[in-house]
Amino acid sequence: MLSKICHPNLVELIGCCLEGSNRILVYEYQENNSLAAVLLGSKVSIDLDWPKRAAICKGTASGLAFLHEEAEPPIVHRDIKASNVLLDGNFHSKIGDLGLAKLFPDNVTHVSTRVAGTVGYLAPEYAMLGQLTKKAGVYSFGVLILEIVSGRSSSKAALGEDLLVLVEWVTIRFSNYYVI
Repeated sequence: MLSKICHPNLVELIGCCLEGSNRILVYEYQENNSLAAVLLGSKVSIDLDWPKRAAICKGTASGLAFLHEEAEPPIVHRDIKASNVLLDGNFHSKIGDLGLAKLFPDNVTHVSTRVAGTVGYLAPEYAMLGQLTKKAGVYSFGVLILEIVSGRSSSKAALGEDLLVLVEWVTIRFSNYYVI
């Protein structure tokens, strides 16, 4: 299934190896690593100006829209986050790591499933009820946009506030009329 998915904003699967219980997937190389490395981690010295950030948001949205609306059957990624958005040499974004993805039959509005993904990116209704919809992927994408705009990680406690995840931090700042 993965080998048939083709979109400019999805990492291309080049090949795979199945040997006994070992499984290896080989994807195209992305020169600028992950968005997490550039925005929050080891490659933070790279200048990620606003036009690049906007292009990364737009490209990621395009890849996500393809998975939800154009792939047959539709696919919900279940783990949209900065470390799963890879950047090529020109900082074009590509969604990778479809390991937790769920296929969605066309006539189904939700799937009841074991919760999978990363804390801080999970839609509340999915995290609490285990009912997966395409909206859960859109929620995760919204958290990713907050990371891109704020430069803060969703998966770490916000600076100065004990154990607040990014969405809570933004909500408090917004309600107090602070700039994000």
